[in-house]
Amino acid sequence: MAGNTTMNVNENELVIKRIFDAPRELVFKAWTEPEHLNHWWAPQGFTMNSSKLDLVPDGVFHYSQRTPDGQVMWGKFVYREIVVPEKLVFINSFSDEEGNTTRAPFSPTWPLEILNILTLSEHHGKTTLLIQGGPLSASEEESKTFEAAREGVQQGFAETFDRLAHHLAKNWLC
Repeated sequence: MAGNTTMNVNENELVIKRIFDAPRELVFKAWTEPEHLNHWWAPQGFTMNSSKLDLVPDGVFHYSQRTPDGQVMWGKFVYREIVVPEKLVFINSFSDEEGNTTRAPFSPTWPLEILNILTLSEHHGKTTLLIQGGPLSASEEESKTFEAAREGVQQGFAETFDRLAHHLAKNWLC
């Protein structure tokens, strides 16, 4: 599955890099298989449930996350480009239970869509993950909201990637 998508994210682009002690194919599976995503794609203390995952261009990964106090939030990825095992391009947004795009439950000015470009490269059995992303077709107010949350978004990814590292170690590096 491959495509050649060129998408430009605006000046609010966020770039995060992380090295995992696992082969690239395994890290890619962790991003593309529900049985793995359910263990790490959520903030600490949240539980994750994959509702649907269709790993094709224009396919959807639809999921819910339950907060420690029982609130349920829905989200989705819409895949734009898939190059196994090195690249995923997807648009992430909040959704309702049916998969319709909705506003974030925590902010009426959070961007409706966030473009993410995930690349994986391997060197000596370790995988470097690079994720770049930012608001897509956002208003000025939405862009400002995203920029104001930059530090929190970075911290959220760091915690989520800690969960991914733990999941990889627990399941594949025994």
